[in-house]
Amino acid sequence: MFPKNAWYVACTPDEIADKPLGRQICGERIVFYRGQGGKVAAVEDFCPHRGAPLSLGYVQDGNLVCGYHGLEMGCEGKTISMPAQRVRGFPCIRSYPVEERYGFIWVWPGDAKLAEPGQIHHLEWADNPAWAYGGGLYHIHCDYRLMIDNLMDLTHETYVHATSIGQKEIDEAPVTTKLEGEQVVTSRFMDNIIAPPFWREALRLNGLAHDVPVDRWQICRFNAPSHVMIEVGVAHAGKGGYHAEPADKVSSVVVDFITPETETSHWYFWGMARKFKPEDAELTRIIREGQGKIFGEDREMLERQQQNLLRHPERKLLMLNIDAGGVQSRRVIDRWIAQEGDAQEAA
Repeated sequence: MFPKNAWYVACTPDEIADKPLGRQICGERIVFYRGQGGKVAAVEDFCPHRGAPLSLGYVQDGNLVCGYHGLEMGCEGKTISMPAQRVRGFPCIRSYPVEERYGFIWVWPGDAKLAEPGQIHHLEWADNPAWAYGGGLYHIHCDYRLMIDNLMDLTHETYVHATSIGQKEIDEAPVTTKLEGEQVVTSRFMDNIIAPPFWREALRLNGLAHDVPVDRWQICRFNAPSHVMIEVGVAHAGKGGYHAEPADKVSSVVVDFITPETETSHWYFWGMARKFKPEDAELTRIIREGQGKIFGEDREMLERQQQNLLRHPERKLLMLNIDAGGVQSRRVIDRWIAQEGDAQEAA
């Protein structure tokens, strides 16, 4: 159901600032912590002594100490010591390739020999002072692919987010979906409309007139295994739309990292990167708060959808032209899973 030979966002640095973090990713129970020299480490969340979760322990001198009997583990999964016991002969537990990059901690839950840090998607807005970013994390009880479907078809905004970013013009605007290599791109452009509440407020906060017609755009980009970046924004009508000068628009990248936990649950790292007033921390807080409420509306809908699907596994879902982005994204995922299976058989 999910490819394992891929880089997924596992957590954020603040989550392991003062203690280990246990998290299940792609069915693998993993503990993340800072080891020697503050470098991030990830090992199986299983003590080789009595099977206790190592995530219930603590870090001491860069080693992970089991909270049950004090067994010390090294970053590579090898037992180091235990009070008054000889344990160096214990078998190693599994360690996972892990990287800290772009303000996130990434893990490779599959074959460690295939992991290359260069495969992590470049994020142009990260570590760039011209951009500001604010985001959060939701634990959502649904198949991660339902979230991808949701993000690659923004028609639902008219209904699920009627009081913030939704408007009838989204339904009326044509949708274009194309495949660029393995990236799926779904685009929608709306010209000479009145901005919905969220975008009117964004215009106002950026010092622009907010009660005039605008051109609006949504460009959703899916990259395997499960990352969706959405270019969104509005510009004063007639100023060039998506290509308008910065002085005439507000635009952002909606950041969506969807990390599978189980077949019916995932970790959703959401956020927004913007290229206007990056120094304004209060603006970052306001946008983050508003976006968090919007994604909270998605969470309720998706979890209820998953419950319905589990109750009626015999029912086939119907597809429309607006579903093309999600359909194409699932095909890419399926190819990754099939290629992974073929490689395992060949080995």
